[in-house]
Amino acid sequence: MPACNWLEALWKKLLLVFLVLVSTLQDCANGKPQVPCFFIFGDSISDNGNNNNLVTLAKANYPPYGIDFPAGITGRFTNGRNMVDFIAEFLGFDDYIPPFATARDQEILTGVNYASGAAGIRSETGQQLGDRISMDRQLKNHRSTVSQIITMLGNQNSSAEYLSKCIYSVAIGSNDYINNYFLPKYFPTSSQYTQEQYAEALVLQVSQQLKTLYECGARKVAVFGLGLLGCTLVEKASFGSNVGSLSCVDNVNNAVLLFNNRLKRLVLDYLNKSLTDANFIFVNSSGIALSSSLSQAGRLLQNLKLLIFTRFATFAVGCEIHEMEFASGPKETNAPCCQVTGTGLGMAQCDPFGKSCSNRSQYTFWDAVHPTEDVYAGYARRAYRAESPTDAYPFDIERLAQL
Repeated sequence: MPACNWLEALWKKLLLVFLVLVSTLQDCANGKPQVPCFFIFGDSISDNGNNNNLVTLAKANYPPYGIDFPAGITGRFTNGRNMVDFIAEFLGFDDYIPPFATARDQEILTGVNYASGAAGIRSETGQQLGDRISMDRQLKNHRSTVSQIITMLGNQNSSAEYLSKCIYSVAIGSNDYINNYFLPKYFPTSSQYTQEQYAEALVLQVSQQLKTLYECGARKVAVFGLGLLGCTLVEKASFGSNVGSLSCVDNVNNAVLLFNNRLKRLVLDYLNKSLTDANFIFVNSSGIALSSSLSQAGRLLQNLKLLIFTRFATFAVGCEIHEMEFASGPKETNAPCCQVTGTGLGMAQCDPFGKSCSNRSQYTFWDAVHPTEDVYAGYARRAYRAESPTDAYPFDIERLAQL
């Protein structure tokens, strides 16, 4: 009897999922994106070519980067699509959002990607690698874009209404730790601030940056928390014998959690309450990483959801969730997929023209710091459509797009 009750409850959930998917597919089938535009701010997690022509070691416009991307080498710091590429697909865009470095004319009306490898909340972050476009500079570039959109649409009121419907992604802060605070050889911040003080200073600065974004017309903003930086290969190699639980650097992860907790409170307790018509959400990146393994029942439910969606998504251009059906199961977490000897660009990046593994879906890391396309797909999926109440607060990107 208990087994029957469980199955009945499961099918009720699947019926609800089916009804929601049919409703979503009605919008997708006509080829219309869920929002008119998608603007992206951040670092190498989101960069899709803005660093290509900069004088910097933080670039990825050489083989084997892009080995699985349809257009080949673009400047994405992974083997294929990155996280915001997947989110753009889920939102129904026919093409990926262009980088600011090459975006031109009417193209900017669907959005612009301003993200830059090695960039941070603080302007000095990543400077040991060369040029990069800090968050403040990215906002300056966005103001230029907004001015062009005002001209295109005829007046400021039309532009404000248009921009208020767009989705904005902000995923930045990782380099303020791995290319600043935890690099005392180049930066004094770890001697100037305790970890608590540094997290507070970063969140105070990013709060001003997010308010600037709001003043430029943003009303639907997804703010991403930091991932578990202490579990990246570059940090584990740097700290060596100081690696703690889960084969990760506890000291680094503790610092990340201090930042994330403050960032979440900023979004929920301040920005949404103090800014008129603002809808900010917090995506719990570290929480998603910690809970990535599903229970057997949960995995069954997820597979059935994907099966149903795949059957009905064949008519939905740009909204096919079966794009997310990547390999499941355990992944290699202690080695990069590409060849990293520490002598290549950025020290943690793939050696130019170096070797790469053939079973890329079985690896967590593409190089010594950036995930593979397969891992990005999982993060993007749960940011877009939460699988747990703790994936995003107060709701996910899919709901944000519907507002």
